[in-house]
Amino acid sequence: MAWLSSINTFSQKRLSWILLLLSVAFFELSALYFQHVMMLAPCVMCVYERVAFIGIGASAIIGLLNPMNKWVRWAGLATWGYSSFRGLQLSLEHVGYQFNPSPFATCDIFPQFPTWAPLNQWAPWMFEPTGDCSKIVWQFLDLSMPQWLTIIFSINLVVLAVIVLSQFVKNK
Repeated sequence: MAWLSSINTFSQKRLSWILLLLSVAFFELSALYFQHVMMLAPCVMCVYERVAFIGIGASAIIGLLNPMNKWVRWAGLATWGYSSFRGLQLSLEHVGYQFNPSPFATCDIFPQFPTWAPLNQWAPWMFEPTGDCSKIVWQFLDLSMPQWLTIIFSINLVVLAVIVLSQFVKNK
């Protein structure tokens, strides 16, 4: 299991957390490109999925603080896991709205943010939904945006699982 030991060592370096943060930046910038350049209106679920990515970004920042400290690293891993899992749940729900439309199962028109964090009021250019969750407005390789997000959040969880397993292996 030398490879798990190498992953454990890598998780204790800032570069690993920087790579995670860069991946989040890539996906968030892509979302903004789709919204503001391609003029694809984000729906409530899109906005919630963005927030899940921001949670992954927060986990990267936590890990960056001191990746050698196991408590800080575990806090980053836990936040990454929660955010990825919630993102996966949201993207699966979004796929359901698109491919199993029902008048009884629809997404909200307005986002339901906590009163202490009204993101849609603070940054409407990023968090104000104007689209319809059930409409497929973009596809790549025959997959819609929420289907791609399901894949991306799943990959995050698989990578996270490997990194978590590596935490139980001694470094060389």
